[in-house]
Amino acid sequence: MRGIGVVLGGLLLGIGAGAAPAAAGEVDAGATAFLQTVSLPMPATTRVIFCHGFGCAFRTEIGFGPGDRATMASLMAPGRASPAAERAALAKAEVWFEKRVAPLTGTGNAKARAGGLGHANDRTQFDCIDATVNTTSLLIVLQELGLMKHHKVGQPISRLLTGGGPHYTAVITEIKSGAEYTVDPWTHNRGESPDVWPVARWKAGG
Repeated sequence: MRGIGVVLGGLLLGIGAGAAPAAAGEVDAGATAFLQTVSLPMPATTRVIFCHGFGCAFRTEIGFGPGDRATMASLMAPGRASPAAERAALAKAEVWFEKRVAPLTGTGNAKARAGGLGHANDRTQFDCIDATVNTTSLLIVLQELGLMKHHKVGQPISRLLTGGGPHYTAVITEIKSGAEYTVDPWTHNRGESPDVWPVARWKAGG
C-alpha cells in the first residue's frame, strides 16, 4: 500500500490545492481523479468495477439491474427526512453493497484493517484503497440515481496510521452546512456498518 499511497497522497494534495468544489449534483473532481489513479472508469448506474486484493489488484465488474436500483432506492428513502437520517441510510446501503457483491468477488469474509504482506494479492481481502474506491463508486451511483438529497460525494482523504502508512477513506459533504463526513468500511469486517463520522473525528483516529 505504501507505493500507491505515496502517489495518491501527492494527487490529493494537488487536487485540494487547485480544484473548485463541485456544485450540488455534480461529481467531485477529486473523487473521479481518485478512481483514475487506479485506472478505473467513471461508475455508471448500471455497473461498477469492484476492487479487491490490495491496490485494486483484482477487479470484478458488478452489474446493477432494476432490482438493485429498487433496493438502493428503498434503503435510501428514510434518509430524505434529514442529513443525519441520510447518513444512517448510506451506512445501510454500504452494508447491502458489500453483501451484494460478496458471492461474485469472494470477499464475504474480508477482515477489518487487513494489511501487511500477509494479505497482499489475496483477492478475498481489501486494503483501504480498495475500500475507498468501492465506497466512492457506490456513492457516485447513489448520487447519479438522485438518491442523495442532503449530501454529495466528496474527495477522498487520508491520514497516517500510528506506526504505519496512509489510511484512506471515502467522503460525503453535507450540502446545506458544508460539513464533511467519512464513509469508512475498512475498519470493520465485511457486512458491518462503516464509520460515518465527522472528518475531524476520523482524522484524530477515533
